[in-house]
Amino acid sequence: MSEPVRPVLDLDQSASAAAYERSAAPNDGDGGKAGRFWSARRVSAGLLALVVLGGAGLLLYDIAAVRADRPAMHWRRVFAADLATWRLDELWVMAAAVAAMLVGVCLIVIAVTPGLRKLLPMRRDIASVRAGLDRETAALVLRDRAMEVSGVQSANVRMRRTKVSVRALSHFRELDDVRADLDAALGAGIRELGLARPPALTVHVRRPPAKKG
Repeated sequence: MSEPVRPVLDLDQSASAAAYERSAAPNDGDGGKAGRFWSARRVSAGLLALVVLGGAGLLLYDIAAVRADRPAMHWRRVFAADLATWRLDELWVMAAAVAAMLVGVCLIVIAVTPGLRKLLPMRRDIASVRAGLDRETAALVLRDRAMEVSGVQSANVRMRRTKVSVRALSHFRELDDVRADLDAALGAGIRELGLARPPALTVHVRRPPAKKG
């Protein structure tokens, strides 16, 4: 028997929200560990290698030329003379050192982090097979699930690696009932995505803004 529909004017509740902890990932069985995908970073690594190779080649050429009783390049003579006059406590020297340190830290962080944040690893039921799901695709699937819930007028799904935030507008039904149905539907949808680490779910339901005039 269908639930009676109450007029919107009789509903004084304007929003309903709840957050749910991340559910435990199911047992992978005989599959391997489903870690994050690592970015190859071929372009950035290639450019850095070319810069280092060019600088090292130029410096080695100049050193070899000096060993062969030829004068050093003008840029190295100027640089050596400037180094003899620069003081370490000068402001711009310290600023350059801090900038170089920050660049180095950024390079280290990039080197030790996987990258590919938009690709969510899926469960590995077979050790030789690795699969991933694009975050935008996963959000679109969950949005379609949300739109199937009775009373939902529109839904916005924001998919992160560890959390799914859902904001929906409901033009009829009790908001708590709509939110509970969204929780059940989206919870089942997240499980069916087959992710290695199912994200936590946050659901927020409210009434659409009143029309002016």
